[in-house]
Amino acid sequence: MTVTTIDPKTALVVIDLQKGIASLPTVPHPSSDVVARSAELAAAFRARGLPVVFVRVTGGAPGRTEAPARGEQPPADWADLVPELGVQESDIVVTKQQWGAFHGTDLDLQLRRRGVTQVVMTGIATSIGVESTARAAHEHGYHVTVAVDAVADMDEGAHLNSVEKIFPRLGETGTTEAIVKLLG
Repeated sequence: MTVTTIDPKTALVVIDLQKGIASLPTVPHPSSDVVARSAELAAAFRARGLPVVFVRVTGGAPGRTEAPARGEQPPADWADLVPELGVQESDIVVTKQQWGAFHGTDLDLQLRRRGVTQVVMTGIATSIGVESTARAAHEHGYHVTVAVDAVADMDEGAHLNSVEKIFPRLGETGTTEAIVKLLG
């Protein structure tokens, strides 16, 4: 956990904390803790006039996979952001169709219009939506910070691989408390 700085133009990017995903069992943190910590960070970012971005997924990218397809239609509110996040009108909501939040969305445009140079990331699943978006943020030239106590996965090994091996190569990691403290 080595987060050292928060750029003056940093955005919080919250990945897939929607009813259908937040209802899944997660490790090492229950989704309720991930939601609470993400809401805490969102409040801290808003208090400092920094952008808050909520990303949700409503579909999947086309292509063959070996993983079984979901056989039934998800509930109508599956993609609704969980109310505990306290989404505000001033927040940015991005809807994606694949794992990462940059491809096929206006996320990069939204961030660049605001002069953002760094993203702090939270969400579910660590090894899927969060990691894919962190990789793309790094490739787009953003400084990447992951709040490691505000991410979780359905697979502990996958979560640990992202936190221990991938995120340190893409940027910095730290706790919600450390990030809030650096926000000043």
